[in-house]
Amino acid sequence: MRKVISWSIGICIVLVITALGGGYYLTEVALRPRFERNESTCLQKWGENYPTHLAWGEELYRSGQLRETTLTAPDHTILHAYYLPAEQHATRTAVVVHGYTDHPFGMLHIAQLYREQLGCNILLPTLRFHGKSGGTSMGMGWQDRLDIKQWIEHAPTLFEGEQQVIVHGLSMGAAAIMMLSGEKDLPASVCCFVEDCGYTSVWEQFKKELKEDYHLPAFPVLEIARRITRARFGWDFHEASAIEAVRRSTHPMLFIHGGNDHYVPTRMVYPLYEAKVHGEKAIWIAPDSGHADAYMDHPEAYSEQVVAFCEQYFNK
Repeated sequence: MRKVISWSIGICIVLVITALGGGYYLTEVALRPRFERNESTCLQKWGENYPTHLAWGEELYRSGQLRETTLTAPDHTILHAYYLPAEQHATRTAVVVHGYTDHPFGMLHIAQLYREQLGCNILLPTLRFHGKSGGTSMGMGWQDRLDIKQWIEHAPTLFEGEQQVIVHGLSMGAAAIMMLSGEKDLPASVCCFVEDCGYTSVWEQFKKELKEDYHLPAFPVLEIARRITRARFGWDFHEASAIEAVRRSTHPMLFIHGGNDHYVPTRMVYPLYEAKVHGEKAIWIAPDSGHADAYMDHPEAYSEQVVAFCEQYFNK
């Protein structure tokens, strides 16, 4: 009997240590990953995916037309962004937000869409823990939402006058802008949101990744990781919910998702769309596209969807 008890205690200790270690490992892997941040390398990588846009992007970079600026967040984190004025003075600005472990240059094709087809100024924030922005870890959209709000408020200074603002995000950037959309004190300049392949919540996305990548259940590893994240980085997986923010949102929103997305599963877009009960909304599922590939696979249809949606809300 004593041997059975000893074995049981030993197994429990091993399981507890494994769960604690797994939770800490998840916070390190998911929130503090290693990835490429060099400007020229990121530009080259983007150009490989969007070769028809490469010459435009390279010219902006080399000529200095793509300018840089910084802000200081309330928690003293230095935030970096690139910005590009419209060809003629404009009162429209597109704030274009990149995804997880990406770089603002990874969104230059979307920037070109807004600049050439809607005549917008372009603002490309660099999210926390990416590129030239500070931060001790990924914000997974939740911390980033208030940084994006700060950039929107700064747009009139960059572009010399009051602006009408479109907020467009991809993947984690899409989750960030959806989380932003539920804030009560959004700047009056915001016209509409375009989210492309964003997840419903940090909890649900991590739960999916734990199951598929590590064959682990959410409990107890994810619960431990949640608590570690709250203690280390000051935010909670449960509060970082795009779907809850969308339920509160009153601004128009276009939902885009690849029809064959397995990373942020296509199924996530439907409850997000249903949760949008206030204000206008539209949805477009890009046929057969994987994660963040909707524009790559269907550039004309993507552009048409975005332009038609956003045009409705300028000068209202």
